[in-house]
Amino acid sequence: MNQEYWAALAGGLLIGLAAALMWRLYGRIMGSSGILAGVFERQGSERLWRLAFVAGVMVSPWLYAAAFGMPEVVITDNRWLLVAGGLLVGYGTRLGSGCTSGHGVCGLGRLSLRSLAAVLVFMLFGFATVFVLRHVWGTGV
Repeated sequence: MNQEYWAALAGGLLIGLAAALMWRLYGRIMGSSGILAGVFERQGSERLWRLAFVAGVMVSPWLYAAAFGMPEVVITDNRWLLVAGGLLVGYGTRLGSGCTSGHGVCGLGRLSLRSLAAVLVFMLFGFATVFVLRHVWGTGV
């Protein structure tokens, strides 16, 4: 197995471990969109742990880069299309009452039928979007 696969496996294991620890130790679901929204909606200790989580998510790439270096990221596709996609994902996250980390990692791990339905919808629309962008519009993202 080459190094890319090991890095992906390690990343997946760390995400799963973090979700399991958060659920087991604190009784909370590690849904990133809900945690981020709570930073702006909550008060007191409810807000503090969420701020700590967001800070950890923001600082960890810099720590990784300092330790291992980072490859240069080059965006070659339409930036406006990427922005529009991000906004649609944000809207879908609110519409679906959670994001891929909440439903996909935590919800499926708890055998939630609601999360299974959400993940199936995420995947269906993801496949449809890629098909339309590549085969109908002739662009690639």
